[in-house]
Amino acid sequence: MNHEYYMARALQLAKLGLYSTSPNPRVGCVIVREGVIVGEGWHKKAGGPHAEVHALQDAGDMAKGATAYVTLEPCAHTGRTAPCAQGLIEAGIAEVIGATRDPNPLVSGRGYDMLRDADIEVTEHCLQAEAEALNAGFMKRMRTGLPWVRVKLAQSLDGRTAMASGESQWITGPAARRDVQRLRARSCAVITGADSILLDNPAMTVRPEETGIELEEHLWRQPLRVVIDGRNRIGGDAKLFAQKGDVLIATRKISADPITRDEKLGKLAYWSGESKGKVDLYALLQELGERGCNEVLVESGAALAGAFVAAGLVDELILYCAPTLLGSNARPLLSLPLDSMKEQIRWHWQDSRQVGDDLRLTLRPVKLPVAKEA
Repeated sequence: MNHEYYMARALQLAKLGLYSTSPNPRVGCVIVREGVIVGEGWHKKAGGPHAEVHALQDAGDMAKGATAYVTLEPCAHTGRTAPCAQGLIEAGIAEVIGATRDPNPLVSGRGYDMLRDADIEVTEHCLQAEAEALNAGFMKRMRTGLPWVRVKLAQSLDGRTAMASGESQWITGPAARRDVQRLRARSCAVITGADSILLDNPAMTVRPEETGIELEEHLWRQPLRVVIDGRNRIGGDAKLFAQKGDVLIATRKISADPITRDEKLGKLAYWSGESKGKVDLYALLQELGERGCNEVLVESGAALAGAFVAAGLVDELILYCAPTLLGSNARPLLSLPLDSMKEQIRWHWQDSRQVGDDLRLTLRPVKLPVAKEA
């Protein structure tokens, strides 16, 4: 049997959960009997049935003696749902082909062991790289406690992000802005700085109608909006407080007169942590990891984006380049004071493509980030 073919289909199904499964991983399952797919399923939302449950329901009695292809090791513990490994055993599955082990210590290896103890043949590492890439944030959080960090920036051809006055709307076109909405939609949290709030007053929300994504209404969710405000400069009249969704304000010291908002719109919480006179970015990411954030998107100005890069906290850089020139007086892409060539920070090209009239570049550090206190 062509294991890669059926696993590729399972991965296609898993991708359907790209915007809705957080904090759970995206998982797909395909059940094959005598070379024919008899059941399919994917995990839609945390707290709901896992991919294996949907696939077994789809297969019915045809699951007995069949082969199950699962993009992540079936769970072996009881959480909000019953163990999927036990469900596969009870359905009479004869063989399980897995893409990768679940790094969650509650699962890791135990799901496969449970299947093997039930005399089910288990084959691991089928399209493992592809499966791990789909859940890079979940994998990293389970292994390190930190979320996957993307920094999104938009620049002109001459590497500028805004005019000297701060005016920046709009460098990129509508297609690129729609693409950014999709990045937000897949993220568990969106991080920005106080300067961006004071200058641009963004809502920082996902606007489903602008994404072009077809998703059942109940599966849409708003990412946690995180504002790094070390000096408690933003006020309660900022637009993000009037929009639905939770907000976390990260500061060095919580204000004696904290902001309040209508609780019907969502929770507002404060978090404080300081390192070298600034908000401790590493500790903040640890906090977000503890909150179940798999992927975070940094949408900020040059100073905060540069601070994340300088601290070695960036896993992926998404750069939108517009076919325009802003001139030498305009603001630079990053505040990153480097003085010599040996200090340069090199990146790997991961992807480049045209999005509308703009170019989207995806890069990762040449060396894997070694997270350190900011």
